[in-house]
Amino acid sequence: SKVLVMVESEKADNPKPSQKSRKCGHLKMKVISDLKGETLKSAVECSVSPDSTAVMDNFASHSTVEKVVSKSERQTVRGCNAPKVLPWVHIAISNAKSLFTDMYHGIKEEFLQEYLNEFCYKFNRKYFGDRMFDRLVIAAVSYKPTFEHKLYNGRANCG
Repeated sequence: SKVLVMVESEKADNPKPSQKSRKCGHLKMKVISDLKGETLKSAVECSVSPDSTAVMDNFASHSTVEKVVSKSERQTVRGCNAPKVLPWVHIAISNAKSLFTDMYHGIKEEFLQEYLNEFCYKFNRKYFGDRMFDRLVIAAVSYKPTFEHKLYNGRANCG
């Protein structure tokens, strides 16, 4: 079945005009319920800073996104030109689809956001190289758990 997923990427480098960008900055994927303007606006407000520039296709609901960011570029995109306008978005979608179908052989819709989070986590860290351990230590030290400990029948239970 088809599920709506909003994908955001940021540029990592500025290549020369004749070269293609070979790196992607951070990537984020979010499952959304519909393509209504308010749904897109709330998703963008949660994850994009107001001084960002948004490059998007010319879908009607994207007019609400223009109210959230300082600058926006909307382009009418035909099927074969889509990977040229938003290359890393389409590469990430393709990689995620192939990973999910090859490795997991299908995912329940209720768990899709967790799998997308894991995919983005790994994708965003592929250029860390030798800084990976330092980043892991920082993440472990600054992590605040979001679950509460509860007692059921005298036994501790997390979740």
